[in-house]
Amino acid sequence: MDLNTARPQNSTRNIPNEIISEIVELRNKLSSSKLPIELKEETMKSVDRLQRMAKWGNYSAEFETVDKYVDWTTRIPWGEVTEDNLDIQNAKEMMDSTHYGMDTIKNLILDYLSVMQLKKIKARRDPSLAGDLTSSVPVLLFLGLQGVGKTTIAQSIAKAMGRKFARVSLGAIGDVRTLRGVPRYEIDAEPGQIVKALVRTQSMNPVILLDEIEKASVNKGVLNDIMAALLEILDPEQNSTFLDHYVDYPVDLSQVFFICTANNLGGLSAALLDRLEVIRFTSYSDEEKKVIAKEYILPEALAEMGLSKEYVQIAEEVWPLLIRPVGFDAGIRQLERNINTLLRSAAREIVEGKNIPISVTPENLKKYVLPDQGPLS
Repeated sequence: MDLNTARPQNSTRNIPNEIISEIVELRNKLSSSKLPIELKEETMKSVDRLQRMAKWGNYSAEFETVDKYVDWTTRIPWGEVTEDNLDIQNAKEMMDSTHYGMDTIKNLILDYLSVMQLKKIKARRDPSLAGDLTSSVPVLLFLGLQGVGKTTIAQSIAKAMGRKFARVSLGAIGDVRTLRGVPRYEIDAEPGQIVKALVRTQSMNPVILLDEIEKASVNKGVLNDIMAALLEILDPEQNSTFLDHYVDYPVDLSQVFFICTANNLGGLSAALLDRLEVIRFTSYSDEEKKVIAKEYILPEALAEMGLSKEYVQIAEEVWPLLIRPVGFDAGIRQLERNINTLLRSAAREIVEGKNIPISVTPENLKKYVLPDQGPLS
């Protein structure tokens, strides 16, 4: 059925041309969209109602609601998916290029990709098995202290698979509507963060990182609601018909690769934990930090500041002083800050005309990294 030609043609009399133009634009946007037919027909009824309201001069308030709804629902990438790159050698090289060590995590990801690859080959032979691909990857929970690489390895996984990436921070959210959306006829109506992630990535099969899920809320009642929403989002038995309260139509999340992060398991419901595969991230040793600093952080920081290794030379004896801040740091964030501070100080000396290379030694390190920043205090 042509949803444009099915509209009553004699109902536009006494309606200003600019309003007719707005209504036609809404209809065209709906007709050319990939919305599921039931949702398209239901939304078109709202546009018909708009036209009736315009006839009686009660149009403006309703138009904003309908226009916003049409805009959001047509931006959801219904049926759009990216092609997976399941080459495990490519994935290994990609993850190795961004993260040192983490062999256990990397091997688990390569195992999952291998299963997906085998299922894809089988699905080519028997198309009826194509739906089984979505069940190949479990929902992962990366558990560990701050700064140990949980978020960045998730980004690397998405890049290795050729999928779009979106991060949804759950730290201190105090309303389940952040996930489920606000119904369209309420004040501040809008979709929840999951649907917004699909809109941002323009893909129905991105990698979505749910960051810091244990920090969702300190309010016990709200936390229970959020855990229930997360259960629907992450459970393969439920997420093919996830209901966002703004969209008010089932959204299929079954092809999304969900990865969660947490610093600890406190606050997570037993039912939710039962759906997650927990992967523990251990603290970096000083030796691992040294390799990461020299092979990953330093080259990236040099490039970002327009420098190269010929401009700044760091003595081998300096690395232990940069690596070990005050107390113990499980991750590498303080190390990154120390290296960036050092390079910025060196860049200033270069701009002021000091001969290159700038040589950093234990004796002059205080010139480049302030004592109260960590390693020398």
